[in-house]
Amino acid sequence: MCNGNEELAVNKGMYCIIVKNNIAPEGRETYLEAMRENAAASVRDEEGCLTFDVIEAREEENCFYLYEVYRDEQALADHKLTPHYLKSREQIIGLVVEQSVLRADVVALNSA
Repeated sequence: MCNGNEELAVNKGMYCIIVKNNIAPEGRETYLEAMRENAAASVRDEEGCLTFDVIEAREEENCFYLYEVYRDEQALADHKLTPHYLKSREQIIGLVVEQSVLRADVVALNSA
């Protein structure tokens, strides 16, 4: 338990990307299956992947966000070489109709 004098987490070079994907309606389930598998494998198998959440926007149909936190930028580069990442890219070809990426440094990471 934190007593106010403790920091929950301190940035030690952690790197974050937030990817916004608008998906073709007919590709929704395929996209979700690919992203769930990729996210689970990333956290489970990659030492440098600290968080990988798949989030669905409530007010934008077929709009999803990927919230990913890595130990550092190199860990993200390593992620993009993994079999699960490469498989997910193949599965979602043609499903993403619009994408944007926010790149950020982590200031504080607070998990339950």
